Amino acid sequence: MAHAVYALDFLVHRVAPKRSGLGGKVVHTYKFRTMHPYSEYLQQYMYDRHGLQKGGKIENDFRMTTWGKVLRKLWLDELPMLYNWVKCDFGLVGVRPLSSQYLSLYDKDLQELRKKVRPGLVPPFYADLPETFEEICESERRYIQSFLKHPVRTQIRYFTKSFVNIVFRGARSK
Repeated sequence: MAHAVYALDFLVHRVAPKRSGLGGKVVHTYKFRTMHPYSEYLQQYMYDRHGLQKGGKIENDFRMTTWGKVLRKLWLDELPMLYNWVKCDFGLVGVRPLSSQYLSLYDKDLQELRKKVRPGLVPPFYADLPETFEEICESERRYIQSFLKHPVRTQIRYFTKSFVNIVFRGARSK
């Protein structure tokens, strides 16, 4: 029995360090493991050493496993996050919950603004397709400000744009 639990923990894990959600509350994000164990503790080192590539991911990230590259390419690593959605930790559309290291890169005002909305499975990234970190921040700021004024309309608009960009235009984060 212990071996089965270990195997499940190895494949599906709560992402650590913990992510920040609505109201700054800690959200345990479930994903299939795509990186070597304990890779999250190297995140600051990787950022300092390599910086970010277009789309906001760390450049030359050696922490990813071969199997993890396949899972990410097919978006299978995201499937366990449906559990977060069922638990109402996540909405369908919204800003992704971030690690404290990545969140620290954001301006203080955007960090506070992000606390006002529930994280989502489909981020505004796929509607706007920003390339630089600054464009990602502005995309999230626009989404949050729009959501706070017109939640339903914003969700529909961003989901529709994201769906078209992903399905018909092949949009993917790198």
